[in-house]
Amino acid sequence: MAHLFRDLTLGHSKRDTTPSPPPLTPPKPTTFTAADNLPSPLGQISLKFSDSDLTITAYEIFVAACRTSAGKPLTFVPNTNSSDSLSHNSPNSLAYQRSLTYTAASKVKKAFGLKSPGSGSKKSPGSGPGKPKRPVTVGELMRNQMRVSEAMDSRVRRALLRISAGQVGRRIESVVVPLELLQQLKVSDFADQQEYEEWQKRTLKVLEAGLILHPRLPLDKSNSAAQRLRQIIHGALDRPIETGRNNESMQVLRSAVMSLANRSYDGSLSDSCHWADGIPLNLRLYEMLLQSCFDANDESSIIEEFDELMEQIKKTWGILGLNQTLHNLCFTWVLFHRFVATGQMDLELLSSADGQLAEVAKDAKTTKDSEYSKILSSTLTSIMGWAEKRLLAYHETFDRVNVETMEGIVSLGVAAAKILVEDISNEYRRRRRTEVNVARERIETYIRSSLRTAFAQIMEKADSSRRASKNQPNALPLLAILAKDVGSLAVNEKQVFSPILKRWHPLAAGLAMATLHVCYGNELKQFISGITELTPDVVQVLRAADQLEKDLVHIAVEDSVDSDDGGKAIIREMPPYEAEATIANLVKIWIKSRLDKLKEWVDRNLQQELWSPQTNQEGCAPSAVEVLRTVNETLDAFFRLPITMHPSLLPEVMNGLDRCLQYYVAKAKSGCGSRNTFLPTMPALTRCTIGSKFQGFGKKKDKSPNSQKRNPQVATNGDSSFGIPQLCVRINTLQWVLGEIDVLEKRIITLLRNSESAHVEDFSNGLAKKFELYPAACLEGIQQLCEAAAYRLVFHDLSHALWDGLYVGDPSSSRIDPFLQELERNLMFVSDTINEKIRTRILTEIMRASFDGFLLVLLAGGPSRAFSQKDCQIIEDDFEVLKEMFWANGDGLPSELLDKFSTTVRSVLPLFRTETDSLIERFRRLTLERYKSNGRSKLPLPPTSGQWDPSEPNTLLRVLCYRNDESATKFLKKTYDLPKKL
Repeated sequence: MAHLFRDLTLGHSKRDTTPSPPPLTPPKPTTFTAADNLPSPLGQISLKFSDSDLTITAYEIFVAACRTSAGKPLTFVPNTNSSDSLSHNSPNSLAYQRSLTYTAASKVKKAFGLKSPGSGSKKSPGSGPGKPKRPVTVGELMRNQMRVSEAMDSRVRRALLRISAGQVGRRIESVVVPLELLQQLKVSDFADQQEYEEWQKRTLKVLEAGLILHPRLPLDKSNSAAQRLRQIIHGALDRPIETGRNNESMQVLRSAVMSLANRSYDGSLSDSCHWADGIPLNLRLYEMLLQSCFDANDESSIIEEFDELMEQIKKTWGILGLNQTLHNLCFTWVLFHRFVATGQMDLELLSSADGQLAEVAKDAKTTKDSEYSKILSSTLTSIMGWAEKRLLAYHETFDRVNVETMEGIVSLGVAAAKILVEDISNEYRRRRRTEVNVARERIETYIRSSLRTAFAQIMEKADSSRRASKNQPNALPLLAILAKDVGSLAVNEKQVFSPILKRWHPLAAGLAMATLHVCYGNELKQFISGITELTPDVVQVLRAADQLEKDLVHIAVEDSVDSDDGGKAIIREMPPYEAEATIANLVKIWIKSRLDKLKEWVDRNLQQELWSPQTNQEGCAPSAVEVLRTVNETLDAFFRLPITMHPSLLPEVMNGLDRCLQYYVAKAKSGCGSRNTFLPTMPALTRCTIGSKFQGFGKKKDKSPNSQKRNPQVATNGDSSFGIPQLCVRINTLQWVLGEIDVLEKRIITLLRNSESAHVEDFSNGLAKKFELYPAACLEGIQQLCEAAAYRLVFHDLSHALWDGLYVGDPSSSRIDPFLQELERNLMFVSDTINEKIRTRILTEIMRASFDGFLLVLLAGGPSRAFSQKDCQIIEDDFEVLKEMFWANGDGLPSELLDKFSTTVRSVLPLFRTETDSLIERFRRLTLERYKSNGRSKLPLPPTSGQWDPSEPNTLLRVLCYRNDESATKFLKKTYDLPKKL
């Protein structure tokens, strides 16, 4: 048997050795199920037998089987440095007369790696003074180990000697030992009648158990011998039977017993008696014999004389119907049970049970006996059940101190599972074996189950910690605490448990990380589903989750780097938390919410905005100051968010703010009109009435002073928010907002530089993203408002002086002076109100509007206006005065601008000096060239283009329409039949 455990390497005895120093961390308290609660898988005997009953019966069988060799002297070498050897002779050994010499230690026990009692001591046990005498024979040793009294031992030996004397030459297997003991032992062999009766009842119960209840061969219920035996036994419960040789009751008993014991499968008479070889009786009795191999004073130690004792125990196989296969199974259970019974701290016992189980695995592949398979299955199920109860929650059972025990239990549990699946399970046989890796499946089950249990526990612990600290400042949210604890659990798993489990599962650490990842991910998913806004707690949880995920994935990848797929299968089990993406989405939601509120604020405040001038030093509206303040507050709030992605999300913030400011600009200019809004509608073309000029317009001229009285002063308290003062404030506002862009972008760079999440490259070359929409909108809005203000002033506010007054009736009496007076006052107001950066622009637009108005009066003033050729000087002089106002002796607009915008007027005015016939001829020629008359019709009527030019037919036509000349009138009448009035 020594080869069974040759590969096992376990520690030394705890007895008689210098104790090792206590561990730094105290071991976990024992929480295992007591051995008494671990039922024997070898089967339960139908009759109630105490352990004492089974022990006595087993001892009787042992003595009977070894009656010719139990006196064999024990041989062993004590653990001593001395070469002395002692020799003792037993004074009363009877059949045990061989002398004892100590020559060799147990080879099998050494192969087990099991410690011996007193190992490491310098004197052999029993050699010192005051110590009990050492047994000298196997028989004496067995008696001591099984705690059988000398009186009982003496009775049994005497009875067996009588049996041997009366049945010389008979094999012990042909003897029914209990029957013969009943025959040989009398009341006189016992201390009293009660002891004898109790012994007799036990012996009869053994016969009933072995021959009727648990026979080797199946027994027909109608068997007459069995019925007689049962009657005798039950009768003996009331009154002891007489056991004399010639006693009738004894003869009936013997007849019934032998009839049952001599049965065989083929019905022939057998020379062997079968009375103790039925399962489970034989296995339970053999279990008692195997228990005797452990030292009575140190229950986890195998005795020194193991080899000699085991050699004798095996001699009971003939009576018990055992073989090496059943012995291996029973001994495996005994070793395992002893490990459990002694506190589960002795690694030598655990390793020995594991080694013996390897022999059982070999037997299971070659033994197909159904009874053996049942016992095997029961035993392995019991071992595996006990092991898995601890391994399915190994974090509760093991730690750094006792992790070596875990390795042994894992080995035992996996080995049992493999035998159950590979050698017993029919399902396994039906499936291809390559599809099943029992060890990996069990380890995977242990890892997932234990980590889920551990996760639930730390979840509860984290919740308790959160509740305890909820009133404290800066208390961590639950999932942030949980992430930290899971991280610690992952590190502990990697360092303590994974190295052990990796022996059976190469991806143990990766599998553990995947399990923790999924457990935490489920909680995180529920947390995320309930988030309605971005808060510091939410960010803290998501950042903790992101860091945990990185740690778990790192461990998993590191563990799986040498696997066939490089760890891809494990990583597929770890769906990403996408915490960064969740934070980004929440930040985007936050950004949208802030921008929506900002837009609502713009709408609400612009509805209340009066655009009153002189509201502040900049001359801009209060709403602009407030909107820029809100933009700055939004930026501050964004950079205060506890996130690590400020640089990546900043463009989105800026884009949103850009749109909000663009929206403000659009609202600020909305409703103010444009150039075309204020241009008057051109009247239809007419021709002058010759000779009625003064009579026809005398009344108009008289009303001219009244028209000038219609001139309103430049009002700053008007009820309109679109007057010239209000338009100036709007223009100033857009200019101020435009000017703040540099301040805003510099402030963003400062905030970015102070952000922990930013890098130098994010701001070293300025902002990658700049404001684009609102600056362009400001420039466009300023231009539109300047045009609107200019054309409103000229064509709306001063229409009484220009459109309704200039050159109405006699040009010499309705010249440009009233218009210039009104215009000058307005120009002074605009110059004082408008921001100096855009003063030139708006004055230029007013100048352009004035020049356009002057031309409109000349070319589209309606039938109330008529000009003779001699009026050209008046017109030219008035235009020069108008130009002088904007030049202001060099203090006004630059001469270049004056020349640029007066070009059209200057090119058209010479037409008013030109002879009528020359104008008609030029008009006819240009019209024919441009519009190609077909010859059969009159000259085509050129359309109004609005682009005045001396070479443009419509411009020439309009000069003719307002020419107070008979030739012009006749031409227009004949050619186009134009009316004299509307």
